[in-house]
Amino acid sequence: MEFPVGKMCKVFKVSKSSYYSWRRWLPSKRTNENRMLLFEIRRIHQMSKATYGSPRITKELNVNGFKVSRPRVARLMNQAKLKAVQSRKYVVTTDSNHKYPLVENKLNRDFSTERKAQVWVSDITYIRTLSGWLYLTVIIDLFDRKVVGWSMSNGLKAGQTVIAAWRMAIKNRPPQKTLTFHSDRGIQYACTAFTNVLDQYKMVDRSMSRKGNCWDNAVAESYFKTIKIELIYRNKYKNREDASADIFEWTETWYNRNRRHSALGNLTIEEFESQLNQIKNAA
Repeated sequence: MEFPVGKMCKVFKVSKSSYYSWRRWLPSKRTNENRMLLFEIRRIHQMSKATYGSPRITKELNVNGFKVSRPRVARLMNQAKLKAVQSRKYVVTTDSNHKYPLVENKLNRDFSTERKAQVWVSDITYIRTLSGWLYLTVIIDLFDRKVVGWSMSNGLKAGQTVIAAWRMAIKNRPPQKTLTFHSDRGIQYACTAFTNVLDQYKMVDRSMSRKGNCWDNAVAESYFKTIKIELIYRNKYKNREDASADIFEWTETWYNRNRRHSALGNLTIEEFESQLNQIKNAA
């Protein structure tokens, strides 16, 4: 049933002119653009599992053909109440109470590199599950921030942790020139079992953080902080198997392939490598 316009305007206490003005009104170009941008912002925010803030979302939009500034993205996110997950206190645990020989800090917080397999950094962290601790060991190449080796175990012996991660890294990215391997002073990195493995590779130059100084291994610590905030702290794992499956997927399909890294100018690792290949081919 249709009602006369005049009668409806009287009921709702609006003038006919206001009604017809509303009927003629169309959203502005800017309004339509913002609606489209917000749709894409929501999609990217969801894709990142709410881990991206405005800088990374802006970069993703730019790559996808949307020419938009970070302040505009930040404003739209604020209006839509979209935020990146908040950080929380991160505790570093290292067992350096041992009598194995230590080496000096040759890296000395110089995280710049010129090639792959020039500097690798490594660390171990603990992940709580309802069936016990899971120990995650990673080896990261400073050149492109890629996790080139990792291991997940229910024990802390060197063979389960650093040696397993090392063997994966060597297989994935065999060093051709001198490689600096940097770690903390943990017993797994200093023990004879691991040093005997490294001694088989004459190009490897060992380096260790100073005592109690997490900033000396900041890149590895940053990886653990990121995975804890973006994945671990947002889940409660019944067992080690569930945690391992999540960590594998997050590291291999998200961190190593699709996540944007501020150290790479908010490029993904694959985009960074593609740019380097283009420069190399053009030379």
